[in-house]
Amino acid sequence: MNKKIRVSTILKRKKEGVKITALTAYDYTFAYLIDEAGVDIILVGDSCGNVCAGYETTLPVTVDELIYHARSVRRGVKRALLVADMPFMSYQENTEQALHNAGRFMKETGAEAVKMEGGRHICGTVRKMVDIGIPVMGHLGFTPQSVHGFGGYKVRGEDSGEAEKIRTDALALQDAGVFSIVLEKVPAGLAKEISGMLEIPTIGIGAGPHCDGQILVSYDLIGLYDKVRFKFVRQYARLAEDVRNAVVAYCKDVRDEQFPAEDESY
Repeated sequence: MNKKIRVSTILKRKKEGVKITALTAYDYTFAYLIDEAGVDIILVGDSCGNVCAGYETTLPVTVDELIYHARSVRRGVKRALLVADMPFMSYQENTEQALHNAGRFMKETGAEAVKMEGGRHICGTVRKMVDIGIPVMGHLGFTPQSVHGFGGYKVRGEDSGEAEKIRTDALALQDAGVFSIVLEKVPAGLAKEISGMLEIPTIGIGAGPHCDGQILVSYDLIGLYDKVRFKFVRQYARLAEDVRNAVVAYCKDVRDEQFPAEDESY
């Protein structure tokens, strides 16, 4: 359980048929708790824009914001593989921009890999990153940075044309050198097919049980962010309710002069 997880470990898990576990983290406290619990990959996701900053989409998140979060997470992570999201417009403009920003994540935060959304159009950039020693995780299917282009939070790959594009993109990303691919909100059958044809692992989120691993937003997993409940989320706790109840009880005790008590005073 205490052995450090590396990119090579993730690749080996696929060959051994051992499922990969991944969660997001955005701060030190969540990071060390998740890491100690034994998760394999911790993603500093641009989903922090939704659950930490209150943005409607991930698009406003900046490189500097994610670097702050990744630095905080790094201090809490000892075992898991730490992956940092490349936010919207941090890599799409040109390869030089992408290399610069990916280099910042590696140098300034201690991230061990970066994640990029997109298929064949980013493969040239991916290849150059991998060539200079920056491991890259891919992301296909529903890619949140393209939410406006997709017209909302819809399942991708339901029609044959788009399904074929996702298959082709997955093979292209593998050829470019990514060590894994997140498949988000695609039909389970398509995810199973892609997982079977790739040598690298797939990590699903809303992509059924046949991927080589699974990832969830940690705030969704523990029911802390309850404004939206996606079909693919299983809540293992309901902390939003616990937090509200705790604050109600605290406010009552203060107003009733029940807190602090004598043994809580100096």
